[in-house]
Amino acid sequence: MQEKHLYEYSVIRILPVIEREEFVNVGIILFCKKANFIKVHYFINETKLNVFAKELDLEQVKLNLQSLEKIAKGDKDAGQIAILDVPSRFRWLSAVRSSAIQLSRPHPGMCVNLEETAKRLFEELVL
Repeated sequence: MQEKHLYEYSVIRILPVIEREEFVNVGIILFCKKANFIKVHYFINETKLNVFAKELDLEQVKLNLQSLEKIAKGDKDAGQIAILDVPSRFRWLSAVRSSAIQLSRPHPGMCVNLEETAKRLFEELVL
C-alpha cells in the first residue's frame, strides 16, 4: 500500500480592481510538510484579466507571480523569506494580504502523488 501524504493548497488569485473583490484564479501552491514539498503552478489568461480591468499592469503581475515561485523554490535571489524552511515559506505565501495578488485560505487533502495532485488541482481550479 502506498503512503498517503497530508497536503495543503491555496489558490492564487488576481484581483484586478481590489475594491470590487472580483478575482480570477491564476495558480495554486501545494505544500506537504512531511515530504518537505512545495510547488507553485500558475498561468495568466491575459484576455480574461483584460475583461476585468484593462489598466491592470500585467508585467508587474507576472513579476510578482515569478517572485512567489522563486520564494516557494527557495531561490536565494528571492530574499530572506526564500531561505526559510518549506512550512514557513508556505505560511508566508498563503498569508492574508490586501493586494492585487491574493491567496485563498489553505485547504487540506490526502494523496499518494504530490506532483500529480498539484497538476490536477491546477487544471481543475485554474485552466
